[in-house]
Amino acid sequence: MQNKEARAIPVRFTRMQHGEIERLAELDRSEHITHAYKIRHGVLTRIRVNWDIPNWSSEGEGEHSLSQQLAFCRSHLEQGGVLLGAFKEDLLVGVAVVRPKIQEDMAQLAFLHVSQGFRRQGIAKRLFQQACEFARSAGACRIYVSATPSGSAVDFYLSQGCRLAETVDPDLYALEPEDIHLTLDL
Repeated sequence: MQNKEARAIPVRFTRMQHGEIERLAELDRSEHITHAYKIRHGVLTRIRVNWDIPNWSSEGEGEHSLSQQLAFCRSHLEQGGVLLGAFKEDLLVGVAVVRPKIQEDMAQLAFLHVSQGFRRQGIAKRLFQQACEFARSAGACRIYVSATPSGSAVDFYLSQGCRLAETVDPDLYALEPEDIHLTLDL
């Protein structure tokens, strides 16, 4: 039986070919954020913010450029990751990248984005579930998420059962020290 969220919008979920990563340009990551999270003394703390996040820049190679996002995703795919996509008709509306092993029994959700206008319709939840299913099938018992500290991202992962990582991955923490590092037992 199909869940109510998935029926709200006819979306097709599929494992994509690595060469299709260029379709990331179809997503609109823009968002207005009113709260975020920080870790203070080991406690997840909600803070008020007023951030306007633009779409990825199509020019240059900076931190928030499309080319940097593509390079980031490609590096994970080259390490055995898979690319999961959500499509409305022919338009890519959501994507996830999951690596099957960052430790002996742990996978990593490296990337998850749903396009503006398609959020809060169950697409991220379904992509996350598929990422977890892939991780389990690859032998992982846990999945690691280095979540952007925005309220929408952290609240989403907490709603899926993730919790603060008891031990952060030192390599991922070095890359993204402001992120909220979470894990989920599979």
